Amino acid sequence: MRILVLSSYLDAWNSVRPEAEMCIEMVKQGHEVTIITQGDAPYVERFREAGITVIDCYPSRKICFRTIKTIRHELRQHHYDVVYALNSKTIPNAAFACIGFPDTKLISYRGTVGGIYRHDPSSYLTHLHPRVNGISCVAEAVTESVRSVVKLAPEKVQTIYKGHDLAWYQADALPREQLGLTDDDIIVTCVANARKSKGVHVLLDAAKQLADIDNLHLVLVGRDMDTEENNQLAANSGMQSRIHFLGYRSDVPEIMATSDIQVQPSISGEGLPKTIIEAMAMAKPSVVTTTGGSKELVEEGKTGFVVETNNPQALADKIKQLAESETIRVEMGQNAQQRLKAHFSIQETTKQQLNFFQSV
Repeated sequence: MRILVLSSYLDAWNSVRPEAEMCIEMVKQGHEVTIITQGDAPYVERFREAGITVIDCYPSRKICFRTIKTIRHELRQHHYDVVYALNSKTIPNAAFACIGFPDTKLISYRGTVGGIYRHDPSSYLTHLHPRVNGISCVAEAVTESVRSVVKLAPEKVQTIYKGHDLAWYQADALPREQLGLTDDDIIVTCVANARKSKGVHVLLDAAKQLADIDNLHLVLVGRDMDTEENNQLAANSGMQSRIHFLGYRSDVPEIMATSDIQVQPSISGEGLPKTIIEAMAMAKPSVVTTTGGSKELVEEGKTGFVVETNNPQALADKIKQLAESETIRVEMGQNAQQRLKAHFSIQETTKQQLNFFQSV
């Protein structure tokens, strides 16, 4: 197949790598790939080394006539089987550009639950656009959400997990003394941002039930996490001195490598959280909630625990169970690493993506 991909690759290397390496893997599996992105994106050199043609014409807005013109020129010059657009800027431009090219199938990508509404005109610029032939979703929870809104046949909306490689996530553990901690401490890490949907307030509420574990520390990583509400919850937890707001960090893999437990307390809106995948790659057990794709990554009782959303007591119970047994932590962490290797490899998920393209 000849495939035209439209996406942004300007983000941090670790963030864009699963998607970018999928494009490279498509070439390895015998397909021709062209990518429209930012010409100064860090991944451009690697794309070109892999034999991918890169066109510097990322859209400046949702309707960018320069980008539409460039796409249409490319479609006239070469027959493309698939145009694959991966975000809210590229999907509408690809959709309008593909009008008049019926033999080229347009596939869009969806990475989060909700946010598509039939009463919202802007949704008809993206996944509800009549030119979209199929939608690739990052998790089953996302697929279910999308199928409930779009008019495409169910087989045209499919779950394709992002692929990973254990080698991408290996990092030297951050020396614990840099966090003011020791080897005897149990580190529970949560990586999130300030959005209420991430459920950090639920974790801090759960901390009241964990205060009696003297060597347990909560390490909270992310911008603007130390809000007035969160600081008050920490003050009321009985373990305020053992709750560490680190803010934004560029060394998240190193922090995850030195941690004992990863927690994702989200209450809504998750796709397939990258922090859970990082924890799996580093053989760390997770405690997550049922929202979004988190429950698809974690095998209950085998690689970690899955609890109901917005339930501080349940969250605390499972964290305590892991904190009290190093044997369970190590076993579950190893199981998690093997699960990532077996079910979420870049080779296998790319093959699934290509099969979906072919079916559409």
